[in-house]
Amino acid sequence: MPTVLFEGNVFGEECRVDSGEGGPLVDLCDQASAPVPFSCRGATCGTCLIEILQGAELFEEPQLAEAELLRILGHPPELRLACQAELKKDDGLVRLRIADHEL
Repeated sequence: MPTVLFEGNVFGEECRVDSGEGGPLVDLCDQASAPVPFSCRGATCGTCLIEILQGAELFEEPQLAEAELLRILGHPPELRLACQAELKKDDGLVRLRIADHEL
């Protein structure tokens, strides 16, 4: 099971949580009160854009809705939508932070 570290920034303090069996990152954020802002939760707004600093291999590939919005927004592959990203069951460390929307 991955351990997810949400690094502190303007949205909040550092937060560390074990993901259990992997699964939707949005559920983990809710459970841990992680400092990630959400709005639509449906891959339409980009509010929950996160930067993967470490552990990208511990995420499933983006599904169509997430991939399409990231493509439209022109974001690099290290950015994901927290509302859509899915963690694998593999062990490891994932380090995330709220993405700078100016990227």
